[in-house]
Amino acid sequence: MLPVRLAVLGAGSWGTALAALASIRTDTLLWARDPDVAQTVNQDHANPRYLPGIDLPASLRATSDWAAALDHVLQGPIDAERLIVLGVPMAGLADVCRRLARTLPTQPTATLHLLWTCKGISPDTQQWPHQIVMGALPRAPWLQVGVLSGPSFAREVARGLPVALTVATMHADTGRVAQAAFHGTQARIYTTRDIIGVEVGGALKNVMAIACGISDGLHLGTNARAALITRGLAEIQRLGVALGGRAETFIGLTGLGDLVLTATGDLSRNRQVGIAIGQGQSLETILAGGMTAEGVRCAQAALALGRRHGLELPITEAVCQVLFEGLAPHQAVAALLARDPRPE
Repeated sequence: MLPVRLAVLGAGSWGTALAALASIRTDTLLWARDPDVAQTVNQDHANPRYLPGIDLPASLRATSDWAAALDHVLQGPIDAERLIVLGVPMAGLADVCRRLARTLPTQPTATLHLLWTCKGISPDTQQWPHQIVMGALPRAPWLQVGVLSGPSFAREVARGLPVALTVATMHADTGRVAQAAFHGTQARIYTTRDIIGVEVGGALKNVMAIACGISDGLHLGTNARAALITRGLAEIQRLGVALGGRAETFIGLTGLGDLVLTATGDLSRNRQVGIAIGQGQSLETILAGGMTAEGVRCAQAALALGRRHGLELPITEAVCQVLFEGLAPHQAVAALLARDPRPE
């Protein structure tokens, strides 16, 4: 396998954590929109804005120069693989893709591999990340794309703790390049061809984490949380299969694994939003306090997709009613429990 030259576009918590992970074994350059962030990464080996208290590897370099970040990948030696990772949240994906489309060469001299990492559904267009990427970037043989996902908290990855992730791509070479860049003693990288299934699992687990947080905020106990995780997984799988995903994807890392992590982990922002709502805080107050969670943006879009396909998504619907329609959390729980019995 040839050495990999990697540019991570986006220096938030997850982009920085991935760049730190890769820099241990890969020539990695992190692009930050803010010059101060890039300077702090280079001088202090830290990103206190997004990963406070975390020491980053001295091997990680950063820049706020967009052209320099692309040149690091595109103008590197011929005997190297080229990989760009879009480490931006769902809200910033379309913008960074449009910018990338304007600046990519029309005929690169070598194959360019590109991965995105965000999880969610566009609330405006109900598009999945792969639809945004493929709609903005050229469809050409030299550009091979995929999604990197799985159960992972940025802080733990940045601290060097073990993690297992999945690359979903239709291109075997892209999976191998991602493994060359990230796979090692700290991380295991698996591959699949099920882009739809991976994206559905990554998006809807955030909605289910809000539901579990509401349950925990109401002090309903671990039995209730286990029920929500189990039935939530069935709901995620139902939608994923209807959209073309593989049923087995949802018992893997990007289905069950990501759901369990996000629904139970204290670092989960979606769970924390749910806990606050269960304790009586309003969504407006929570968001005004600076807490963001992809599940809030995703819930209504997921419910609309389910209805379009004639599917029942009762947990997603209950979350939407609590978040946006003023239904009291305890009433939502009562309504879920009052549903007609049925075979599992």
